[in-house]
Amino acid sequence: MSLESVKYERGKLEILDQLLLPLQTRYIKVQGVEDGWRVINKMQVRGAPAIAIVGCLSLAVELLKDNSLDKKIMRQEIEGKLNYLVSARPTAVNIKLAADELINLANTLSANEDVSPEEFKEKFISSIEGMLSKDIEDNKAIGKYGSEAILKNIEGEGSVRVLTHCNTGSLATAGYGTALGVIRSLHQSKRLERVYCTETRPYNQGARLTAYELVHEKIPSTLIVDSMVAALMRSRKINAVVVGADRVAANGDTVNKIGTYQIAILAKHHDVPFYVAAPFTSVDLSLASGERIKIEERPDREMTHIGEHRIAAPGIKCWNPSFDLTPANLITGIITEKGVFPPDRIKEYK
Repeated sequence: MSLESVKYERGKLEILDQLLLPLQTRYIKVQGVEDGWRVINKMQVRGAPAIAIVGCLSLAVELLKDNSLDKKIMRQEIEGKLNYLVSARPTAVNIKLAADELINLANTLSANEDVSPEEFKEKFISSIEGMLSKDIEDNKAIGKYGSEAILKNIEGEGSVRVLTHCNTGSLATAGYGTALGVIRSLHQSKRLERVYCTETRPYNQGARLTAYELVHEKIPSTLIVDSMVAALMRSRKINAVVVGADRVAANGDTVNKIGTYQIAILAKHHDVPFYVAAPFTSVDLSLASGERIKIEERPDREMTHIGEHRIAAPGIKCWNPSFDLTPANLITGIITEKGVFPPDRIKEYK
């Protein structure tokens, strides 16, 4: 059974604290927008799809507690709170797109005189709640299309070795996962020989989270440090790389966890197909290329400490971008819930 990173019943939201994994499993109550912003910003919840879902659900929880029945006030509050939630992690586009859609919905409901304040609130909250089930459906489709694309290059009924980076599974989505969903689909079809996951420094999402999910689901897997990727591709046959995305520009340029770009370069050098797995909510058509995507920079402490233990020399300066840009010409295909597309044509299918 997949891990559950988000637990939701109407009016009640809990998220799995990913800062404590893999040593502790503890859920945190999210009782409103302030809590939602905090768990996203602190990376207690992470992964672009999960950020969007948790942020919007935190608003739904808060609205259920609000007894105001003035549509104009509700519309204003919704817009302000959604824009605030977007500021928690600005690089991930999913929450921005979700916020824009929900603001448009609130404007439409507010302007419709046939919609009562009670109906306004119900329709708005129901729209947010539908994000959970849709994300899982989309992820399963991504898994299916991605595994089929990878297996097309394999002769007969042979098995494959796949490399992934960062965490893109149930802990980064509502469930099943994007890139890890592809790996899960390969495993279910009994065509996965082994998945290699990077530790993903400096935050170790691969070592802490991806490895945790792979062990939990008994998927054959091996952890490597980030600097081993070139040696791995040279010494062992890797059939494909599959990673996630925090934002995809209209030309197919992709921003993902720091370290993705260098893996894409190595994959190109070693003739290994390089796939990006992401729902269309990660595609931002307002950006012609990835050069315009703002890259979030994280605190020095993520590099200089492990827990409370300092591992870097005191006084050293740090540069800690959380993401990097992989140009479209290094990407074999973008795996979406609608199929697998060449990166330079992704805008035609959204």
